Amino acid sequence: MSDPSRFPISARPAAAGLFAAVLLVVGLFAISAGQTASASDHLDSPSVIADARADIGDLYAWMAPDGRHLNLVMTIVGHSFSDKLDYVFHIDSARRFGKTGTTTRIACRFAAPERADCKLGELDSAHGDASEEHGLWSRDRRFRVFAGLRDDPFFNNVKGTRAAYNVADAAMKRGAAVDAAHCPRFDRATSDAIFEQWKHTDGGPARNLLAGWTPASIVIQVDLDAVDRGGKLLAVWAATVSPERQIDRAGRTLTGNALLGTLDSEEVSDALKERYNAATPATGAPFVAEIEKSLGLYDGFDGHCGNQWLARRASSRTSSPYRALAELLADDRLWINSAAKVCAQPFAVELARFDRRKAWRRDCGGRTPNVGAINVYRSLLVDGSTDRVDDGVERDDKVHSISRFPFLAPADKAEYSR
Repeated sequence: MSDPSRFPISARPAAAGLFAAVLLVVGLFAISAGQTASASDHLDSPSVIADARADIGDLYAWMAPDGRHLNLVMTIVGHSFSDKLDYVFHIDSARRFGKTGTTTRIACRFAAPERADCKLGELDSAHGDASEEHGLWSRDRRFRVFAGLRDDPFFNNVKGTRAAYNVADAAMKRGAAVDAAHCPRFDRATSDAIFEQWKHTDGGPARNLLAGWTPASIVIQVDLDAVDRGGKLLAVWAATVSPERQIDRAGRTLTGNALLGTLDSEEVSDALKERYNAATPATGAPFVAEIEKSLGLYDGFDGHCGNQWLARRASSRTSSPYRALAELLADDRLWINSAAKVCAQPFAVELARFDRRKAWRRDCGGRTPNVGAINVYRSLLVDGSTDRVDDGVERDDKVHSISRFPFLAPADKAEYSR
């Protein structure tokens, strides 16, 4: 659930309220007494909802400041790991953006809560207790791994997001027009109200609803030369896999759950997400048309249709102004420029590929625990900028590290009993 934004929806609304339901699915997260939302959660597939230990919360990947290591984090919605699943990082390395090149897998299994069995392809392996903060070193010291509860670095003003979407919903009910590409045409007052609500919580300063959440986390630091054999551009995605099939996968923030099946019935949406979670980035083409349907909804937030990132590049031969971005997002991998040591701009690799600003070419991209990638993602979808959408929450309630293993802040002791 790459954007861990869960909101139960018991029934599909009529057309007048469809926009609100779509956007609520995108941005909300319900937590009650430390528990995730019930099985009525419409954001993910039934298979993922059935076992929180198979549900990937977020994926983080970035270059270590020394330029010699790749750092990886996979958070799991459940507070423990399953002994029936493999937790897998896929690292593709290539010389050009969008290509696969050479693939390296780092896969971990847990026969017991504190017993990790991790393999770096055929190169190296680690076996033993990975719960101590210094981590468990592999046999040949090509990587080390930590596995246990940590503070969740994801931060999100959920109530402000909901209030913003309520403004959009009200405008839709008043008759705001929607074009053929599903982009709503809001007036300036509505658009201003959306962004104003987004920056506040209950009318006051923005608050992070996810403060204190403690997912089970797998943290790995691996030698760069073990994963970059195909080139300096790395593309990372994560998966949970049972002996029978792949259950969940994650790459960039938000794409998997927020942009698929939003205009369909719950039955159709569930089936679509089951197929998506079982697929790979290389087989993402069948999902392009579905992603297109949702991109128009974001494009209308600022009152202008057609200024979403890459939408301006659409030609008359393109069936939708959102085809280029949908194709990019369907290949759901987190891209990293391993030649760069600074990782401050989410989507820097993608931005450098299409816009070629020098600053973006000097940034590794990826996603670190301290950067609010979701606001950048939303901004690109709203007006092609990287800073238009601001939910008012600038950082997590805990301080995480990009250089000190295991990177994520310790979990509050009170959370261990949940």
